[in-house]
Amino acid sequence: MTALAALIRRDIRIALRVGGGALIGVLFFLTVVVLMPFAVGPDLALLTRLGPAILWLGALLASLLTLDRLFMADHEDGSLDLIVMSRTPLELTCAAKALAHWLAAGLPLVIATPVLGLLLNLDATATSAVALTLLAGTPALTFTGMIGAALAVTLHRGGLLLAVLVLPLSIPVLIFGVAASEAAITGPVSFGAPFSILCALSLISFVIGPFAAAASLRQGLD
Repeated sequence: MTALAALIRRDIRIALRVGGGALIGVLFFLTVVVLMPFAVGPDLALLTRLGPAILWLGALLASLLTLDRLFMADHEDGSLDLIVMSRTPLELTCAAKALAHWLAAGLPLVIATPVLGLLLNLDATATSAVALTLLAGTPALTFTGMIGAALAVTLHRGGLLLAVLVLPLSIPVLIFGVAASEAAITGPVSFGAPFSILCALSLISFVIGPFAAAASLRQGLD
């Protein structure tokens, strides 16, 4: 556990450095939300209706933008080989790295949501609902994206392959995240049903993601 805690602290420090990726994701999220009102127009009712989908789409793209750094930096400096050969189970190491990535790159998106919701004419209740769904759903984006990041680093194909692999897996999270947000804002569908499915997707990805990523790393680095 000490080694995993040290790995989490190390990855968070690296991600928060200039060029580490965390700040890039937040700035990209901010850019998407700021530009969208200019594209949609001054219709405040339309912005309110599209607000949850815009915030979720921005969070999805921002998460995808930073996923390539999950294993690539360790692969470039050789530390990934040491991680694979260490006594700590590789599945736990992958889970720890994904958790560190979410804390550095995913959680700031949730924190920024209430402020950015004001640009989309969302009230406090609406922004709180969207932030809650992002808090429950962004871990699923990270842990499923970890599978694509592991495949990309072992196949040496970079960000294009990562996007092709991760986007189809992220669609269910996007659908139920937006559905839960809109249910909390406008109804008439109950908020609990899509939100429960969203939480289930995060739990499933938390179980499957580390094992799939570890298997990919073992296979690709042999």
